[in-house]
Amino acid sequence: MVCYNPKKLSLMKTKALGFIGGGRVTRIILQALQNKKVAFDSIAVYEPNTEIAAGLKKSFPEIATVATPQEAARQDIVFLAVHPPVMIETLGNIRDAVTAETVVISLAPKIPVVKMEELLPAKKIARMIPNATSYINKGYNPITFNSAFTPEEKQVLLKMLKKAGKTMEVEEKMLEGYAIVSAMLPTYFWFQWKKMEEIAMKTGFSETDAKKVIGDTLKRSLKLYYTSDLSPEEVIDLVPVKPIGDHEAEIEQILETKLLGLYEKIKP
Repeated sequence: MVCYNPKKLSLMKTKALGFIGGGRVTRIILQALQNKKVAFDSIAVYEPNTEIAAGLKKSFPEIATVATPQEAARQDIVFLAVHPPVMIETLGNIRDAVTAETVVISLAPKIPVVKMEELLPAKKIARMIPNATSYINKGYNPITFNSAFTPEEKQVLLKMLKKAGKTMEVEEKMLEGYAIVSAMLPTYFWFQWKKMEEIAMKTGFSETDAKKVIGDTLKRSLKLYYTSDLSPEEVIDLVPVKPIGDHEAEIEQILETKLLGLYEKIKP
């Protein structure tokens, strides 16, 4: 792998990454870096679940799986890849391992920068809401920085994070909205695409052809909806037969109730 030259990152002297939590989001970020052949002097990951840690190490042999969160927190850039309910406890656990020079990036909703500033000695703290499509370097990852970052330092960090895909600075108050509308968005549809593949095969398609037809149709449908000069209503009206039309109101109600309810739970 090609090393990410620390001289080009001299603003923060970035040589080592730390991850606290070795689950899905850490795997996504590591995969994005690997796809782009980006490496660092060291990458330390703390994951208390030994099975998950072993699986991560198998996929990314270059990382070091460490025994304590403090070990991971002693790196130049530390990603907090834990769920909101354990974030405060995690911040307390790493407080003495983090220094004023450490760059801390939370990947979780709900816990605001100001709370992290209260609990950590680190001066530079950011929050990012990652997207699963970063796995293929096509992410849509909003990030917010605290006031300690200079414009130059932001650009240095963004240059690295953009290896995962589109990464853009946004206001912190928008991060939870991005979690609902972007980060979790694919989960509202992926299971439906899988079911459509199963239905297609029952109508005579091979698995390969089913995936191609459905995938190609979805890509073209998105382009039609978002790039044509038609209104949403006009696009919808292009297809006269709507086999599940009787259930649309029910589906819309489920989406609104579940997603806005979750949004209220994850807001700071």
